[in-house]
Amino acid sequence: MNSNANPANEKRLAGEAAIRYVEDGAVVGVGTGSTVAFFIDALASIKDRIQGAVSSSEQSTAQLKKHGIPVFDLNATGPLALYVDGADECDPHKRLIKGGGAALTREKIIAQAAQKFVCIIDSGKRVDLLGKFPLPIEVIPMARSLIGREIVKRGGNPVWRDGVVTDNGNWIIDVHGWQIADPVTLESELNQIPGIVSVGLFARRPADVVLIGDKVM
Repeated sequence: MNSNANPANEKRLAGEAAIRYVEDGAVVGVGTGSTVAFFIDALASIKDRIQGAVSSSEQSTAQLKKHGIPVFDLNATGPLALYVDGADECDPHKRLIKGGGAALTREKIIAQAAQKFVCIIDSGKRVDLLGKFPLPIEVIPMARSLIGREIVKRGGNPVWRDGVVTDNGNWIIDVHGWQIADPVTLESELNQIPGIVSVGLFARRPADVVLIGDKVM
């Protein structure tokens, strides 16, 4: 990638490029974050062509409604043709770390419900090995210390994101110090620890398409 690339410009290009995956009459799954904000702005220009959106966060819901785009509950829509979201890291196999904005659980639910997951990033998010960005884990508050001890056993350094409460009323632990060579296995193992709501590894269900700026990875 171009080391001189402008991240803000790449985010805008990626958000606008993702519009080409939107089908007429669709309900579009929409993620969260600064790159997705550009996608929502672009989506507003074709809002008359779509039914509306399913949103992964209160932040995105507010932006969608500001543009006059109807927001639906996923239970009412059934499967989605498309989900568009950003990422904090993306490896060569389109496996991701997400959750820097603390919306990982709803993001993971919508990604699972979507036939196609388009991930929009700038080139700085592209890595060979996941883990430099701390891995976010959403936890039930009473289980925070328990989960922290389990993470330490696995060689990670858990840091409570103090003062942050998710849209689901839970807490976030960010795990530092992991180099994640097998994200699918780690995701499955962490999912078995009681009190973990969701893990910010999107490996068992990776992205189908990754756009870096307006280029397909």
